[in-house]
Amino acid sequence: MNSTVAVLMDPIGTIHPEKDTTLALLLEAQRRGHALRYMLQGDLAVRDGVAWARLAPLDVRDDTSDWFTLGEAHWQPLADGIDIVLARKDPPFDAQFLYDTLVLDLAARAGVRVINNPQALRDYNEKLAAQWFPQCCAPALVARDRGELRRFARDHGEVVLKPLDGMGGRGIFRSRGDDPNLNSILETLAGDDRRFVMAQKFIPEISQGDKRILMVDGEPVPYALARIPQGTDFRGNLAAGGRGVGQPLSERDRWIAAEVGPELARRGILFAGLDVIGDYLTEVNVTSPTCARELDAQFGLNIAGTVFDVIEAKAPESPGAVRP
Repeated sequence: MNSTVAVLMDPIGTIHPEKDTTLALLLEAQRRGHALRYMLQGDLAVRDGVAWARLAPLDVRDDTSDWFTLGEAHWQPLADGIDIVLARKDPPFDAQFLYDTLVLDLAARAGVRVINNPQALRDYNEKLAAQWFPQCCAPALVARDRGELRRFARDHGEVVLKPLDGMGGRGIFRSRGDDPNLNSILETLAGDDRRFVMAQKFIPEISQGDKRILMVDGEPVPYALARIPQGTDFRGNLAAGGRGVGQPLSERDRWIAAEVGPELARRGILFAGLDVIGDYLTEVNVTSPTCARELDAQFGLNIAGTVFDVIEAKAPESPGAVRP
């Protein structure tokens, strides 16, 4: 039976439709006959302990110049006619994002299926989550203390420094223990020892790409997108100008996926993206993992279809009817 799928995302008019994974998910849902509803962060509310949302009917098209149509938005309880919420808001994971997950918890308690699990979105900081699997990671330190971060840089030579709440390669620095700019970098990231900073030993294999491995219900898609730095920039992120090249998973990639996958599935993280450089896991992306469209195009896949196969297979026996 068809369902009504609501999406919480960034403004749909600002996306890059040719590579937007959220759009791919919406196109697949619509193709399967599910009705679509659209909301932004400002469209969530709680009334007398009930999660509400201002929802607009949404139609989507695989057209890079005309990819959506929105109807008139109306406020309603989220559990009134909404079967599934795709929580696809991009980082930063700030206080407002945290509050969104608490509202979505109320919706889940009322019977709405929220993907990914709101508690998991809170628990799995995308930088720190990799540290749940230290056997997969290069040496790393997360600290506010700039003295400890400087010591880590001296101990490991070349390092990468980044905030815990960013995305797309923004705010990431490559430095060394003897870098005259190191103090300034740490002041920028940590302030007066007030903000956590992640330091990771630099992995030279970044020149071969920062691999994105997509995970669906704890299982890896068999191909990764290696995001290869261009020019003198060490960052491979596509948003930072990296070039995406698809490749089959290596034996080490599959081992990392097998280490991480069962915990993702246990926590209700149906769709995630692992970032792997060389032999090392660096991040676990759970808020709005991307790269599905690039892999689909290069290998003839339908990753959104795989996601919805799982969603539909796990659907309750009597989902709510599609509302007009």
